Amino acid sequence: MWLINTETLVLEEFVEGRVPEYAILSHRWGDDEISFHQFPNEKRDSQREGYTKIRDFCAQVAPSNLSGFQNPQLKYYKYAWVDTCCIDKRSSAELSESINSMFKWYRNAGICYAYLSDVDDEHDTRYSQFQSSKWFARGWTLQELLAPREIQFFSKAWRPLGSKTQLVNTLSGITKIPHKYLLGGNLSEASVAQRMSWASSRVTTREEDVAYSLLGIFDVNMPLLYGEGKKAFIRLQEEIIKQTKDHSILAWGCDFRKAPKTPIHDIVPVNGRLNIQPDSALRSNACRRSPFSYSEGRASQSPVHTTAF
Repeated sequence: MWLINTETLVLEEFVEGRVPEYAILSHRWGDDEISFHQFPNEKRDSQREGYTKIRDFCAQVAPSNLSGFQNPQLKYYKYAWVDTCCIDKRSSAELSESINSMFKWYRNAGICYAYLSDVDDEHDTRYSQFQSSKWFARGWTLQELLAPREIQFFSKAWRPLGSKTQLVNTLSGITKIPHKYLLGGNLSEASVAQRMSWASSRVTTREEDVAYSLLGIFDVNMPLLYGEGKKAFIRLQEEIIKQTKDHSILAWGCDFRKAPKTPIHDIVPVNGRLNIQPDSALRSNACRRSPFSYSEGRASQSPVHTTAF
């Protein structure tokens, strides 16, 4: 695992079992991101958008805290991970390992900083901008919302907007994800259909990433085959079926409350394979109908947190 030294801005490699504590960044990719091979050669005063974002993130979390926005409630970290420059994407083996490990890496991070580049610092508008941020529309940021134990949200000028705990009601309203899962609940307790529904309105640049971005959410692993198109989603469903008896995965297009009663192992896929395409699966009635009520349990007991803005 490659990590950035937040003081020196140098990449350092660590083997499994010897990875130090680190902070992790969640963000939307822009048009001028810095790759693994470009990062070591970039000057510290570079004005490239991608490098500036990494440098400002490291300044936020570094022990020396060069950002100037000190927060006594936050812990600081010598190391940080950013997906743009901490993965050697020219190595198919490293890319596959990284994507299969990404949920775990976000879960194991000491803290996640979610950088919302489309939220400004105008007090009167940033709440509405937060709710409509494109960060909530990207496929990869779903696991980046669910996996970390602690998230701090920041505006485009790196002003704090609040933590996941403080903003849980707002986040649940935006994403339709129940509070218990936003706050670290066991995702396997949510049905397959419900977890699919969380991704139904999100988009990815690569067609295959519709499936790859969901691997950690369903706790499955599979090799990456960029160029396979929609077949990636079929392979994802096959891997899910191998590990679960949850019938809702077969209830696409059905009312969730009328999901099939036939045991999963008695259902034979067409031509020996599942033939469900991502769009129909993610947007089916089964996905849209949540078996949870937001007026019950923990959701109704949580106070409204909007003052962080």
